Amino acid sequence: MNPIRLVLFAAIVGIAVCLFVNTLPFGLGFVVIMAALTVLWLVSIVLKDASIIDIFWGLGFVILAWTYKYILSANSDRSLIICILVSIWGIRLALYLANRNLGKGEDYRYQEWRKEYGANFWWVSFLRVFLLQGLLLWIIGATLLVSQTSNVWTVLDYLGIILWTIGLAFEAVGDYQLAQFKKNTDNKGKVLDSGLWRYTRHPNYFGDAVLWWGIFCFAASAGAWWTVFSPILMTFLLMKVSGVALLEKTLIQTKPQYKDYIGRTSAFFPAIPK
Repeated sequence: MNPIRLVLFAAIVGIAVCLFVNTLPFGLGFVVIMAALTVLWLVSIVLKDASIIDIFWGLGFVILAWTYKYILSANSDRSLIICILVSIWGIRLALYLANRNLGKGEDYRYQEWRKEYGANFWWVSFLRVFLLQGLLLWIIGATLLVSQTSNVWTVLDYLGIILWTIGLAFEAVGDYQLAQFKKNTDNKGKVLDSGLWRYTRHPNYFGDAVLWWGIFCFAASAGAWWTVFSPILMTFLLMKVSGVALLEKTLIQTKPQYKDYIGRTSAFFPAIPK
């Protein structure tokens, strides 16, 4: 999807969400996230590395969850558990990406944009990278606001915990297996097709999506079924925009074995290999 269209889409969805949720807390969440991202953008200008935004993605949801908890004065055990679950996911993801990316230079995507926009990249990066991700983060995070408006536990909350656990396991184990595979220099140029990677080409992205369907269950438990757009949008991004689709364009070109891997392994949902 074209980044400009995605920004417009995110803005429209954000406005629509405001009509359903408590506008003041939701608006304050946007202010907090954009303030954090503006500071991060300034740091990226100094470092000449826009890809530090990737490390912040998970932390942004952690900030939103605790911000909404504070604004709503949500002191229930249910609210605390929601914030803890989001924090475990977000901090783990940030630490993993920091360990993988820091010191390796700017991501190739941002390098290409830097070449394309030249001297204008410093402000283009704010609009195309930081503002866009801030809008998406804020909109997807609407579930973190409405989920904390109820103190009553239902079966959906327990389903949410189960899905969150399954999702985190797929994401964390998948990331670990890939990191161990890359540590072995003999595997350079090869394709990881064992462990979870035998059943899906992207177990970490699949786990991320399942985890967010679990978070949605907490919102649905509070009566906010309409926030189903949140896990749908997250799943769409993982499958069609910044996840599977983007990564595989590069893998097909850099790893000759990857086409065979595609032919026998499910792209996203785990399945028995062909």
